[in-house]
Amino acid sequence: MLADFASAIDGAPAGRATAERICAACVDLLQVDGAAISLVHAGSTFGTFGSSGELSRRLDEYQFTFGEGPCLDAVLQAQPILVPDLQDPAEQRWPVYAGAVLREGVHAVYALPVSISSACVGALDLFRAEPGRLDGADLTGGLIAATLATLPLLDLIGAAAEEPGGPSGSEEGAWAELTSLESVEVYQATGMVMVQLGVGAAEALVRLRAHAFARAVTANELAWQIVRREYRFNPDSDVDERGHNSEDGA
Repeated sequence: MLADFASAIDGAPAGRATAERICAACVDLLQVDGAAISLVHAGSTFGTFGSSGELSRRLDEYQFTFGEGPCLDAVLQAQPILVPDLQDPAEQRWPVYAGAVLREGVHAVYALPVSISSACVGALDLFRAEPGRLDGADLTGGLIAATLATLPLLDLIGAAAEEPGGPSGSEEGAWAELTSLESVEVYQATGMVMVQLGVGAAEALVRLRAHAFARAVTANELAWQIVRREYRFNPDSDVDERGHNSEDGA
């Protein structure tokens, strides 16, 4: 299994491209339908570093949108979080996240922590359409992939540290790629919501997430609409500029 994963990433450019290869290899080598590598900082997802496809990236972004999900728990507990069936009545974790994932046709999720030295910095999220356990060779392969996921991140950090000017403002190269992992559009949109509603940053972010949830989109997707001025909050009524109820029952 280790040889198969090593072969899959052999020759890939350093950084995000290697992360994408690892995720694609998970789908090819394990009994899963999708994979994503997410970074976690201070109890919140910091960004999606790699994914096997657009759906997997979306499923990973839901965790930022709702502030809950398997990757956050995997990092917090520093151990794998394996959920073979999100519809199991005994499974009560992440009710909002689970509902969104189930609507996307995914029934099983697994998060394996990604650690650098002794620090958990993220997780490898694996998704399966059909319920089922992740065990045996599939679990072994997932753990191998989670270990390999540290390599592209270290490559990126190392390349960034060697760039002229370092973190002081490079607009291209490794620093730009590293900083782009943050949901910059969400922070920009939060600032715009603060102005539109006259509220603080914390409440603005809560409002943004609530609207995203009500519309079954990720916070990133709604943030782009706000930044592009396709969507705004109206402080004078309960109806936003596109004619929707501003609270949407959230």
